[in-house]
Amino acid sequence: MRVLSVPLSDAVIRDLRVGETVALRGVVVTARDAAHRWLVETFIRKTRLPHEDDHAAIAALEPILKDGVIYHCGPVVAGLESKAYRVVAAGPTTSMRAEPYQAEVIRHFHVKGIIGKGGMGAKTLQACREAPAVYFHAIGGAATFIAQTVRRVLGVYKLEFGMPEALWVIEVHDLPLVVTMDAHGQSLHEEIARASGRVLTELLTDQIAHPAPS
Repeated sequence: MRVLSVPLSDAVIRDLRVGETVALRGVVVTARDAAHRWLVETFIRKTRLPHEDDHAAIAALEPILKDGVIYHCGPVVAGLESKAYRVVAAGPTTSMRAEPYQAEVIRHFHVKGIIGKGGMGAKTLQACREAPAVYFHAIGGAATFIAQTVRRVLGVYKLEFGMPEALWVIEVHDLPLVVTMDAHGQSLHEEIARASGRVLTELLTDQIAHPAPS
């Protein structure tokens, strides 16, 4: 397993290939669809007027996002009242919900890695080629295990979105991931979809040619 440390360089990103397993170390930012919509509408498309605290939030987040990693995750965090934050569960959420925004976020904020589950679409894959950037697939159903890789919570922004939708800045150590979309236009998710489609077509063709007796 290859160890990667954030921030990530272009050279490291271009050296990664689909199917590689990595252990990620460093600071990442959790962001689901509400956070992506906020980033895009407020700071990229500028179709939404920034709220009072938005400028302070983006000033803190931009240096972390540059050459950094976004994690599609709605963590369960203890210690909200005392602000002694501790991540209890941190499983990946479905990445396709961020597809309308992800490419713009990658390009504008110079993000190098996206973590999630289920893969993403053609727009994000193209942005990965251009940026460059990669998509890491995290283990689904292992929220408690992944939480054990979170060493500490460094901060939180837009908590008014709710705990799972806020942008949590966390430090991870040896978070296990698989590269499933790389900077060379390869996507394991597309390959699996094509292979599954071929198998389904063959099964349907066989069923039509050899119908079961009534």
